[in-house]
Amino acid sequence: MSTGNWQRWGVEDQRGAANLLTPDVVLNAVGSIRAGKVLSLAMPIRGATSNGGARRVPHLPGRPLPQHFMAVDGGDYATGARKVKDVMAIADDALVLSPHGTTTHIDALAHVWRDDRLYNDHPAERVRSYGATRCGIDKLGAIVTRGLFLDVAGYLGADYVDPATAIDERVLRGCAAAAGVEPRSGDVVLVRTGWPKVFADSPARYQGAQPGIDYSAGRWLVDHDVVAIGCDNAAVGAIGSDGGFAGPVEEDIHLLTLWERGVHLIEMLWLEELAAAGQPEFLFVAAPLPIEGGTASPLNPLAVL
Repeated sequence: MSTGNWQRWGVEDQRGAANLLTPDVVLNAVGSIRAGKVLSLAMPIRGATSNGGARRVPHLPGRPLPQHFMAVDGGDYATGARKVKDVMAIADDALVLSPHGTTTHIDALAHVWRDDRLYNDHPAERVRSYGATRCGIDKLGAIVTRGLFLDVAGYLGADYVDPATAIDERVLRGCAAAAGVEPRSGDVVLVRTGWPKVFADSPARYQGAQPGIDYSAGRWLVDHDVVAIGCDNAAVGAIGSDGGFAGPVEEDIHLLTLWERGVHLIEMLWLEELAAAGQPEFLFVAAPLPIEGGTASPLNPLAVL
């Protein structure tokens, strides 16, 4: 059983492959900007009861949808609430959100473990009822680096990848070669399956089996020392018809990346505009919320083309 990057950056390390984001990596990434155009790669966060949010935004079954509440709104003033100052009024709201399976997010290294050990041999018992005291999302910090876009659906000539199609190392290598790019140390690699487009036509099909990268593809990427892998599906790796991660535990994408290599996963991206732009290299910018002990954070990743 491999523990690939454990202790590579010291026995106390909790950031994993993010340690590869050196000043030189950031400066080199700036050279990927061509047009100065900025694209958001995030899906919208819609409250479960607002504007049919549960029907309009992809999500996994059984995961709590965002709850968006208004503490003060226009209706309060219409019924006689006192304004804050003369003619001045304000609106206040509150948002309750579990990022896993419900919105664009990045997984912390504390999200998964095996044999009672977190990444870098930290004890799993440090993930407590009040959060993870080791390897939480607050340890990651901002990500500014070169983004590499692998449009697998486009490479295969499909609107979306069928769940029965294996996105293996051969497919990723071919996709990268067709785009004229190669992963390098410090990259964030984004993989497009096109699967979010399925939700609009059939939420039930979206919430069943999903396409995703397999173990060989994941190994190919982490062996290039990438910092993070993102995908427009719900788990980066494939999801089986039973809703669980596909494949045996020894070939699980979450364990390979988060647990073994300290490579973060970005899930439920929106990559359609990036696909239309046709630029496989860009500056990638994202900053997770500094949620102390969080196992993930909602994310609004940016591609600067």
